[in-house]
Amino acid sequence: MDPASAPKPPMPADTRALGAIGEVFQDSGDERQVPRREVRSWAMWDWATQPFNSVILTFVFVSLYLVSDHFLPADIAALADKDPVKERALADLSSGYGLISTLAGVLILLVAPVLGQLADRAGRKKRWLLVTTALLALIQFSLFFVFADPIYFWYGAVMVSIGAVVSEIAGVNYNALLVSVSTPRTVGRVSGLGWGLGYIGGILALGLVVALTFADWFGLDTSNGLAYRLIAVGCAVWTIVFSIPLFLNVPEPPARASDGRRVSFFGAYRELVRDVARLYREHRSTFWFLVASAVYRDGLAGVFAFGGVLAAVAFGFSPNEVMIFGIVANLVAGVSTVIAGRLDDRFGARAVIVTSLTGLVVIALAVFLLHDGGKAPFWVGGLILCAFVGPAQAASRSLLARVTPAGMQGEIFGLYATTGRVASFISPAMWTLFIVAFGATYWGILGIAIVLLAGLVLLLFVRLPKHVRRA
Repeated sequence: MDPASAPKPPMPADTRALGAIGEVFQDSGDERQVPRREVRSWAMWDWATQPFNSVILTFVFVSLYLVSDHFLPADIAALADKDPVKERALADLSSGYGLISTLAGVLILLVAPVLGQLADRAGRKKRWLLVTTALLALIQFSLFFVFADPIYFWYGAVMVSIGAVVSEIAGVNYNALLVSVSTPRTVGRVSGLGWGLGYIGGILALGLVVALTFADWFGLDTSNGLAYRLIAVGCAVWTIVFSIPLFLNVPEPPARASDGRRVSFFGAYRELVRDVARLYREHRSTFWFLVASAVYRDGLAGVFAFGGVLAAVAFGFSPNEVMIFGIVANLVAGVSTVIAGRLDDRFGARAVIVTSLTGLVVIALAVFLLHDGGKAPFWVGGLILCAFVGPAQAASRSLLARVTPAGMQGEIFGLYATTGRVASFISPAMWTLFIVAFGATYWGILGIAIVLLAGLVLLLFVRLPKHVRRA
């Protein structure tokens, strides 16, 4: 396509009524072309912020530093790893971090949809995204001051959890910008490109951490947790540098049409309730898709959340093997997501999601049945699972973009985040229930598989609008 000849996204008509977003696309015509620079710039934000998720939250800063010996009293840290006193102290760190994370999740539950609604009304999605991205970078910088001392534990837990809140809110407005850089024919591959670049960015960031570790940080004194603190600073710089293209090149979507009244933050909650009720009455497919996706997305999150535990505890992976598996898993998920984006545009997002969820359930059952076969079943089965997770996530975002009422992108993507948070207890609960009931870690696989199956069944009952079924 010729970027120079591509027109800017048109202004939509009055959007107080719940018209479908597909109709907005159709109003502009299928001939509308989005400059490739805008598409790439939008997708780079996923790349820019992924290290916060993969390095800070999942694999390195929290798991290897914040809830480790570094934050135990010296006399307890000196005990043997199997000493009950030390095990209890480490468990207290994990539960303390879990408590703060839970409170952060409640905050996301409360504010994400309302902030999205206010952004829709004001037409300031990109401005909100700029503010939250800057805050996320600042929070990552602040982790440099989480020194390896017990008195800094709560500071670290609070800052990481605030970062999770800010990241989630930023994602609301980022996802809402998807319609500015795509058309009905390209929304799937554009969404997949973002997810894919995010995974690949996480891989590269993790690879840099592993390389620095093997190089022993080039002789730098890494006592007092300096290595992990420098990693946080590196993630902050990464976020700033790679998010710049979006703010330079992606246009701000127009504001949602309104009656001109100023709505307060708390008044937005009343409007939110009315909008949800109207959504249920007039655009029920969007409502029920939010419900179904909340369930299966929690199952998708469970695949990654407990994958490392399964590898280490049930299949005997060493710590280094777990890290290598994480890098390869992200690579597989990233590549498969980019490929699936094209399948999304050709066969439809729903087909991609249904196929991915079906594959996840089947492979999860196979891994469960082969749990005593050594490491090979998990290497093969686990990577196949990761190949299905990314496409399901990306296709869910593109399908939501297609069924979202026009002019309510920020609000609906806020609800998308909120419903995900509301359902976020399901996978951990099923995981724990099966392990407690049957006495072995590998039984948790069945718990996650049931969550994925439940989400699949719910999705099959969602009736999509005709223009979405044709997309």
